[in-house]
Amino acid sequence: MEKPDIEFVNFLKAYPTYPTTKIIDDLRATDYSRLDLGGHVYLDYTGGGLYADSQLRRHNKLLSEHVFGNPHSTNPSSQAATQLVEHAREYVLHFFNADPDEYLVIFTPNASGALKLVGESYPFANGRYLLTFDNHNSVNGIREFAHARGAEVTYIPVALPDMRADASQLSLELARPSENGHNLFAYPAQSNFSSVQHPLEWIEEAHKHGWDVLLDAAAFVPTSKLDLSEVRPEFVPISFYKMFGYPTGLGALIAKKSALAKLHRPWFAGGTITVASVQGAKFYMADGSSAFEDGTIDYLNIPAIEIGLKHIESIGYDVIHERVRCLTSWLLENLTSLKHSNGAGLVRVYGPTVMAGRGGAVTVNFYDKDGNALDHRYIEEQSNASNISLRTGCFCNPGAGEVALEISRVELDVCFTSPGHENRLSIDDFRTCIDGKSTGAVRISIGLMTNFKDAQKFLAFARTLLS
Repeated sequence: MEKPDIEFVNFLKAYPTYPTTKIIDDLRATDYSRLDLGGHVYLDYTGGGLYADSQLRRHNKLLSEHVFGNPHSTNPSSQAATQLVEHAREYVLHFFNADPDEYLVIFTPNASGALKLVGESYPFANGRYLLTFDNHNSVNGIREFAHARGAEVTYIPVALPDMRADASQLSLELARPSENGHNLFAYPAQSNFSSVQHPLEWIEEAHKHGWDVLLDAAAFVPTSKLDLSEVRPEFVPISFYKMFGYPTGLGALIAKKSALAKLHRPWFAGGTITVASVQGAKFYMADGSSAFEDGTIDYLNIPAIEIGLKHIESIGYDVIHERVRCLTSWLLENLTSLKHSNGAGLVRVYGPTVMAGRGGAVTVNFYDKDGNALDHRYIEEQSNASNISLRTGCFCNPGAGEVALEISRVELDVCFTSPGHENRLSIDDFRTCIDGKSTGAVRISIGLMTNFKDAQKFLAFARTLLS
C-alpha cells in the first residue's frame, strides 16, 4: 500500500478548499496528459498558457469540414470566414461582459500590437502620459510617441518590499491633468514582475479627473475575471495565448468606441479604408474595428479564440483563481521559510508574500549562506536539468527590475552616457556598468494546470540550493 504524502496531507489541512478545484486535475489527466507523460513541471504561465488537446481537436474539425477564404469579399468562402470572425469578436465582448454598444474588439498579433495601435494614434499633443514603474516594455514604449508629440511623461514609483505603487502620489498626479490636451493613464491590472494586482478602482478615480485609462490586462486575465460592466477603462490589451495557450500570434484591443474616435492613425493599409485614390491622393478610413486591423486578419485562427474562451468558461474563473491562490500561498510560505545551516534565508521575494492583492507569479532571487546572490542564469540552468520550466531575467519590465534589484538612477545614467554606449548597450555592458549587480530574477508562475506536485517538485529543487 502506497504511503500517504505527509506534505500533501498537511497542505490539504491548511487549504481545505483545494479539493473544490478537482476538475483541473481531471482535465490534466485527459486534456493535458502530455505534461505528466513527459515529466514536465511547467511553471511559466505568465510567459504563456498551455492549450488543451480538445482545443486543437475542435479547431481542426472546424477547418477540415469547411472552406474559408479571405474575409475581404462577398464570395461564399469569404462570407463563411467573416461570419466566424464576427462571432468570435462578439464572443470576446460576451466573455468580458462588455456592452457591445460601448466597446469594440480589434484583433491584433498580441497585446504589444494592441498597445502600439494606441500609442501611435493617441492625440498626445499638449497632454500627459502617466504610468506606473512596473509596466511592461510595450506600455513603456508608448512614451516615445508621447515624447515625440510634446506630452509630459510621468512615472509613479513602486516601493519594496511589496512593490506596490505610491497611491498618494498617484492621486496627486491624477488630480492635475493637462487642461490643453488629452491625458492617458496606463497601468497593469497585474504586474508581470511582482504579480501585484493594482486596484481596479483607480480607473474610476482617473475618470473623475478626465483621464483616459489603458489597463494592461495581459497578466491578469489568465487567472482572474475582468468584468467590463463593473470597470470601464478606455483601452484593454490582451494576448489570448497567455490565457489558453492556442493560438499564438493573436491578441486584441478591447476599446471604447468613444475613445477610438479620438485616435488618428498615422497611415492606412489594405482593409482599413473604404476608398483610397492614387491620382486623387485621398483616402477614407473604414468604420469600427476594420479601421485598425491592417491587411488580412488571421481569419483561420481567430475562430480558435472562441474555442479557448469557452474552455476557460467550462472550468470557471472561481475554480482557477482558487487553485492558484492555494498553491501560490503554500509556495510563498515554504520558500520564505527555507534557511541555510547558519540561519540565512535562501530567497528574497520581490512582491507581496501574502495573497491579498496578488496573482500567481512568485519572483525571487536565491542567495548563498553568506548573502551573495546566485546568478539567475545558474538557477535556470539547474532547473532545466530537472525538467522545470520557469523564467529568468527582467521579464521586459525594467522599472520593476530596477526597483527590485536596487539599481539607482545614478548607475543607470552612467551606463547610458558612457562612451561607446550612445547607440548600443549589451546586457554584458550593462552588467559591467552597474558593478556586477544582478540584472535579473527568477519567476515561478502558477497557472491553469498547476497541481500540488508541481509546486512540491519546485520546492524540492529549491532545497538542493541550501548549504
